Amino acid sequence: MPKIAFPLRVKAVAIDLDGTMLDTVEDLAIAVNMMLDRIGRAPLDQALVRNFVGKGINNLVERSLAGALEGKPDAALYAKALPIYMECYAEVNGRHTTMYPKVREGLDALKAAGYALACVTNKSERYTLPLLAQTGLDGYFSVVVGGDTLPKKKPDPLPLTHVAAQFGIATAELLMIGDSLNDAEAARAAGCPIFCVGYGYNEGVDVRSLDVDAIVETILDASKLITRS
Repeated sequence: MPKIAFPLRVKAVAIDLDGTMLDTVEDLAIAVNMMLDRIGRAPLDQALVRNFVGKGINNLVERSLAGALEGKPDAALYAKALPIYMECYAEVNGRHTTMYPKVREGLDALKAAGYALACVTNKSERYTLPLLAQTGLDGYFSVVVGGDTLPKKKPDPLPLTHVAAQFGIATAELLMIGDSLNDAEAARAAGCPIFCVGYGYNEGVDVRSLDVDAIVETILDASKLITRS
């Protein structure tokens, strides 16, 4: 990928949720262990659950039952556990979630500069919309794409091509800001530039190893690397 020039000229910004704007791991881990307790399984350490986050609830439940990133649980056990997890997470969603530093300041800067903003996450709409409302972030985004909004989710490019179409722009004019391989692969497949924050989840892998256009410390820092096209 050829190097891009800064400030990058874009018209809109799509931003991931978990691990990029909000640290939701404690809620996710509590829900995992509530689920495991209800099916008679031993709890998992929060640090391990953190590495399981990133590809949506179905993968999180599979990984938590198997106790490993690539493990596959018994199909009957998974079918039993998934609805239990969904109920457990609904109970705790947002309860222990915190916002990463400079997220609100970064969103304020992007909004003031006139960028159209979208939240693009693999979290189900059932949890995404209440969480955005609870944290006061819902007012920033004119488009929200959850993991079940469209037939496919990240790393498929569809969520980003959908956002670009909603905004009436080319995908090259849509910046994706995320924290994971999912975000990077979706952006590259869609033809969008991609920044990753240096914190976040990414299944335990350092984002500095990914094919991205910039690593930023905060959303506010990202806002300083772009200009309106």
